[in-house]
Amino acid sequence: MEVAVVIPALNESASVPKVIDSIPRNRVCEIIVVDNGSTDDTAGAARRAGARVVIEPRRGYGSACLAGIAALACRPPDIVVFLDADFSDHPGELPLLLAPIEEGRADLVIGSRAMGRRERGSLMPQARFGNWLATRLIRLFSGVRFTDLGPFRAIRYESLKALRMRDADFGWTVEMQMKAALTELRIAEVPVSYRKRIGTSKITGTVSGSLLAGAKILWTIGRLSIEGMER
Repeated sequence: MEVAVVIPALNESASVPKVIDSIPRNRVCEIIVVDNGSTDDTAGAARRAGARVVIEPRRGYGSACLAGIAALACRPPDIVVFLDADFSDHPGELPLLLAPIEEGRADLVIGSRAMGRRERGSLMPQARFGNWLATRLIRLFSGVRFTDLGPFRAIRYESLKALRMRDADFGWTVEMQMKAALTELRIAEVPVSYRKRIGTSKITGTVSGSLLAGAKILWTIGRLSIEGMER
């Protein structure tokens, strides 16, 4: 199965080459780095490391992911993997996420940091609480149990297109998981390792970022739950 990796990036020139270099090249057909309005040399660093760079000036994690998906339209892969550019995830664990899909057991696989090994201080308290609350609300409204909203994830391309993703910022990960649950995709979680990121988080690194992300995640869960009940 052909696998493409999409890496949203904003001012990650120091870390994105490490991420790209750590991806098992024998398992992927393409690596796309989406430069989301960086003011440093993120795009140049990604190109030198061997990735295809897509420019998306509209800021937002979801905007970058949507731009990466659009870039795959000319030659769609079988599986799309999303991976952060800050080197907090372990790209070498990619086969763990691919296995349930390749074996026909899942359509969406979430890399769970809660189930895996975490470096001390890698997941901020506000992020742990946000994950705990969001995953319990997802279970309440959809009946599907998750342990994490981890960014390291793999999904069948056709399943991804069917979800009609649209969130442009903080609600991207929870939108995917809620829609997958409500549309009864086959979902799996696998333990993944997590370490301290290079640089400062754009979300949990600030109080305002944490509050905005938390509000958007809760709003997204509520909106999709109402839409699901109205079908």
